[in-house]
Amino acid sequence: MKPITRILLALAAALALACAARAAEVNVAVATNFAEAARALAALLQQTSGHSARLSFGATGALYAQIKNGAPFDVFLAADDQRPARLEREGAAVPGSRFTYAAGRLALWSAQPGLVDDKGAVLKSGGFGKLAIANPGNAPYGAAAMQTMDKLGLRAALQPKLVTGESIGQTYGFIASGNAALGFVALSQVQQGGRLKSGSVWIVPGSLHAPIVQDAVLLERGRANPAAAAWLQLLRSPRGKQLMREYGYEVD
Repeated sequence: MKPITRILLALAAALALACAARAAEVNVAVATNFAEAARALAALLQQTSGHSARLSFGATGALYAQIKNGAPFDVFLAADDQRPARLEREGAAVPGSRFTYAAGRLALWSAQPGLVDDKGAVLKSGGFGKLAIANPGNAPYGAAAMQTMDKLGLRAALQPKLVTGESIGQTYGFIASGNAALGFVALSQVQQGGRLKSGSVWIVPGSLHAPIVQDAVLLERGRANPAAAAWLQLLRSPRGKQLMREYGYEVD
């Protein structure tokens, strides 16, 4: 092997080791509605910083309980602003690190094209089988669905048709599999790049439910983790915000 080749190989190895030493991993607890956007952000994080993100999905209430029970998360991306604030008050999160990363949109969706009209009148017709919602105690999108039915005066009529998922992800699965004819999901689950992926949808007006304000918070375990800091910075960046908009979120 020529001396210059040996030198170049040594430099390349040293550079690889230096990059590996700087790279870190962040463990992120992610509300299920944000799963697709979070995966895209994780790829962008790796591409732009070298850091990696390990994502764990679940209902906001269930993730909060896991964090309180010592689950090894560095960052929490909730589907509400209440539980991150509670973690901050309880000393489980870094004071002053909480911020709103997105506002979610509720959608009534069916995997069947043409079943859901663009005004949601199908709910009043009752001409369908099961209606899926997420557990309103654990999932803010489930609470928003109940508020929507109340505002429309349809809760009593629709109650016999309801099937409840423990998270918005399970709720989506009920509908996608045909076990429910339609249901309330996060717009981000059925839209990408501003286009409906499949089926039929009604984007629920925000006036029918309380705002779905989604907060992020740095947990005490992630205080000194550079990958956690990079993840939160990405959420606030123009590129990160644009990506979230493509998944149907409202971002300042």
